[in-house]
Amino acid sequence: MTILRLVVFGFLLSIATTFVAAQELNPQDDPAVQRVAPFQVFDNLYYVGAKWVSAWLLVSDQGLILFDSLYGELTDLVIDGIRELGFDPDDVRYVIVTHAHFDHIGGARRFQEEFGSVVMMTDADWQMTDEPAIYRDYPKPVRHLSVADGSTLNLGRTRLRFMVTPGHTPGVLSTRFTVYDRGYPHDAFMFGGVGLNFSGVERTESYINSVQRLQQLPDIEVNIPNHEGSGEVFERYEILQDRQDGDPHPFVDPESWTAWLEILLLNAQSKLDNEREAAGVN
Repeated sequence: MTILRLVVFGFLLSIATTFVAAQELNPQDDPAVQRVAPFQVFDNLYYVGAKWVSAWLLVSDQGLILFDSLYGELTDLVIDGIRELGFDPDDVRYVIVTHAHFDHIGGARRFQEEFGSVVMMTDADWQMTDEPAIYRDYPKPVRHLSVADGSTLNLGRTRLRFMVTPGHTPGVLSTRFTVYDRGYPHDAFMFGGVGLNFSGVERTESYINSVQRLQQLPDIEVNIPNHEGSGEVFERYEILQDRQDGDPHPFVDPESWTAWLEILLLNAQSKLDNEREAAGVN
């Protein structure tokens, strides 16, 4: 089943405007507007994010792993969502930060201070926290663990495999892990930064290299995006709610994963042409 919409193209092109205007778009920062009731997607994976930016809770037999922390009052949505699902934020052992933009990293320090969570990010993006913030200031987390390309994290029987996929930021962190549907395993992947809201020939080439690396990964069945529009999270969840016995899981969609990467690559190659022309590079 493939329900990927080509409006991903528009999403990627417009995300730059969204970030730059974030301080003016108060509805994006308003938890009353952004609240999404948390929901279960797989046996061990839950959505605890907002409408415009995602956060995911991965449950292991030895504690919880949170992908991204949102920011400002939206972090309350994450914390409240964890509790609504019957879990305890004190059990969040690790916060995996996909990249060091405010909407993903902004609540990380709060998880450190209130719940004792360990924050993990690539070295390149840790370095970003020592520099002036892009788009908006946020409470800088205490530097914990740096993640290298090819490294792993084991928490009980749960294993994460990391890739550094630069482009959107210098050290985008992407993660491969297993999700379970009624006990049946599927390979899931979170590409940690897909937006083209950056500039420069070298950065764009890095982005293209990252996408091409992802295209070489075998057996990816599930796209877990850090902005819901990159994976039609809410539309797929509506289908999931009406799923009947024998129906496929709507998030298990390897064809859409492949098609999405092709779209990302085409958009990035077009951007590279523009960047080279602006820089006077043949």
